Order: sequence, then C-alpha cells, then structure tokens
Amino acid sequence: MSSTVDARGLSCPQPVLMTMDEIKKVSEGEIEIQVDTDTSKENVSRAAESKGWTVKAVQEEGEGYRVIIAKE
Repeated sequence: MSSTVDARGLSCPQPVLMTMDEIKKVSEGEIEIQVDTDTSKENVSRAAESKGWTVKAVQEEGEGYRVIIAKE
C-alpha cells in the first residue's frame, strides 16, 4: 500500500499535520510526502520517526523534496 501527501507550497505545521493524518489512515506500507522547504523536510521526517515510521529516502526533486517513509 502506498499513498502520497502533496504538501508543496504549504508552510509548517501544515505538512506535518497532513503527514500525521495520512499515518492515522494507513497503519503500514509506504507514504510519499512532497515538500518544498528544508524545514518541512526535517519536521516531516522527525514527526514520522516519532510515530515509529522509518524514513527510507529523501530525494531532491526540482524545487523541493520527496520524503518516503515506511512501516511494516
């Protein structure tokens, strides 16, 4: 199961809140979060890890980042 959260153009805490909402919906699998600032990238990664998810990859993409988190 894989889902995507597009939080580009939004400032914190919005990307973190959107990620937390998605984590509540899917108990395991993979979630891809798209953000466009370093701060959002760091905050989303930290929040996901605090919920027991693993940051599998952080890829630079154009003006932003694609953060991929997973939980088995």
